[in-house]
Amino acid sequence: MDPKDYTESCCPFDSSMYTGTPDSSPCPVSLPVRNVIEQLDALYEQGREDEAQEYLEDWQAKAENCGDWRAELSFTSELLGQYRRSGNMDKGLAAVDRAMKIIREHRMGETLSGATVLLNAATTLKCFGRAAESLPVFRHVSRVYAQKLDPMDYRFAGLYNNMALSCSDVEDYQGAERYFNLALKLIEHCENPGNDMAVTYCNMAEMYGRQDMEDERIEQCMERAWELLNDDKLPRDGYHAFTISKCAPTFDYFGYFLYAKELRERAEKIYAGT
Repeated sequence: MDPKDYTESCCPFDSSMYTGTPDSSPCPVSLPVRNVIEQLDALYEQGREDEAQEYLEDWQAKAENCGDWRAELSFTSELLGQYRRSGNMDKGLAAVDRAMKIIREHRMGETLSGATVLLNAATTLKCFGRAAESLPVFRHVSRVYAQKLDPMDYRFAGLYNNMALSCSDVEDYQGAERYFNLALKLIEHCENPGNDMAVTYCNMAEMYGRQDMEDERIEQCMERAWELLNDDKLPRDGYHAFTISKCAPTFDYFGYFLYAKELRERAEKIYAGT
């Protein structure tokens, strides 16, 4: 990775409030985070998202009540993604505040785990219309990742994709295209990259559409996304169902109605176990 991908001349995010020596003191109670997440994944595999949210909220409350801040941070991070899925802005932004408060209080901002939660928080800010606030947080995460991860680590792909979306929202289309392309370069080296590459191409198509609905690159992106989603090597599992559910609205938006219909029907069959 080129240093210019993660160094910025100015970053208004006050990282000094989130850094220092990480808190290593044991919590009075340690909840079974791994078991909780395994059960959560099972609910998502079955398409039971409402139950998943209630399940997570219950465990988050248990963690807060018993003083297991590490578990609470893990569950809050998972809830950030859930609130984005459900479009619950009030709960989503409250979860952002809670996650950042925990990271600040326990000086986790320069740890890999803390930065990953901050990435999730920034993505949620972007999701709920606060892209300008999300960008300096993304840049902080990028610097931490650059210090702690291999340049080809897959986690950079998620970071770049979400930075690109925020750049697009603030009409920095040159920056958005740059980050989308960086994400694609990383994703293509992963095993079964089709789902995530398809999402990236759909996002790129929307970016081009914001600038010019006649841009020929829109068709190129959508056809490439369709090709990737129909790769026979791609597992037809819960993650694929979630992916195609995310992509279908973009196909609809650009007039690929039959493609969108087929994707929705495929997702329904996967969730139904048929």
